[in-house]
Amino acid sequence: MTRPVILALLTTVAACAALVVALPESRARTDVLLIAPDDAEARLARAARESRRAEQRVARLTREAEAATEAAEHVAAETAALAARIQQTEADIEVARAQLTITRAERAELTARLAEQQEPTARLAAALQTASRRPLALSALQPGSLKEVVYVRAVLDSAVPQIRARTANLRAELDKGRMLEAEAAAALESLRDGEQALRQRRAQLAALENRQRVASRTARGAAVREAERALALAEEARDLDGLVARLDDIAALRRELAALPGPVLRPADLAAALPTASQPVAAATSSAKPPRDFQLPVDGRTLVGFGAKRDSGLASTGLVLAPVAGAQVVAPARGRVAFAGPYRGFGRIVIIEHDGGWTSLVTGLARVDAAVGDTVIGGSPIGVAGGREEPVTIELRRHGEPANPLQFLR
Repeated sequence: MTRPVILALLTTVAACAALVVALPESRARTDVLLIAPDDAEARLARAARESRRAEQRVARLTREAEAATEAAEHVAAETAALAARIQQTEADIEVARAQLTITRAERAELTARLAEQQEPTARLAAALQTASRRPLALSALQPGSLKEVVYVRAVLDSAVPQIRARTANLRAELDKGRMLEAEAAAALESLRDGEQALRQRRAQLAALENRQRVASRTARGAAVREAERALALAEEARDLDGLVARLDDIAALRRELAALPGPVLRPADLAAALPTASQPVAAATSSAKPPRDFQLPVDGRTLVGFGAKRDSGLASTGLVLAPVAGAQVVAPARGRVAFAGPYRGFGRIVIIEHDGGWTSLVTGLARVDAAVGDTVIGGSPIGVAGGREEPVTIELRRHGEPANPLQFLR
């Protein structure tokens, strides 16, 4: 066996091993809460959709704020737009988290594959190093050594192209590893930026809500009395359905009273004011249309769909969602807050009355930021979700009958 061939092979094998060692260690933080790899692709797609929808809501609410002529409407739209930006940021963070999870999983697979490819190459390197230390003169004195040298030389000559091809493959894998590392670093940077932006926007929202509370403090007397009545109803109601039914009855009475005509001046010509056969009296109408611009109160994967069988054996009357920890929860549509606060077995809940006899119920909040009597628009912040994907439920009803919220999403 000639030394030049052995040295050439050793150089090639050493380069091959060096490529594996050269694969950079991940610089990504190890304290980032990642997603289960099996679920990362689905959550990436869902979070990307939620981010686009939130971006559209931001644009719509910003236009409404700019077009609002009354100060209250302007502030409401401005607050809702900020809440939508928070939801968009939450979705962007979830996108970055999913991308980081996918990249790390791919990089782990690449590292394992490179280690597997390195093993036979390392064995060959060890054999060549042993052969290179053997004196050539000693090999020539042994019987059959010359034939063996010729044979080994022929084998090695044929092996060199294969080893070089394997080295080229490893170089390509190394390039992929560097690309994955760059993607992981970009995803991590996006995650950090998103977390910082989320903190800033939550602080802005808290400041804006505080200004609203201070501005409306003088007009809160009636709202406080109404909140006390709502809490009394909650104590009297046997279950959540009973509470919603009582609030529906009160809302119906409120609508009937609002529809009553007020005092009018006696017309000069009483006969002319009476309706004729060609002028029928208009009948009272009640719109069955769902709330305009209806949206889900929080972004998250669906745990239980509408109509699905629950553990109790009963069909679900709403949607059960799993948002990220501390996610922003908003009003599904324009309306009036009829109840806001804790309710036994459901955590903190918010019930909102909408036009046309519609009512939405949001349960499972960790914090409630709305108050009874508040007028909200679609997207107004009403609270935040709990930690570690604690479920939030949304139910939509009309005159007490449940409806599938998904069919009314815009």
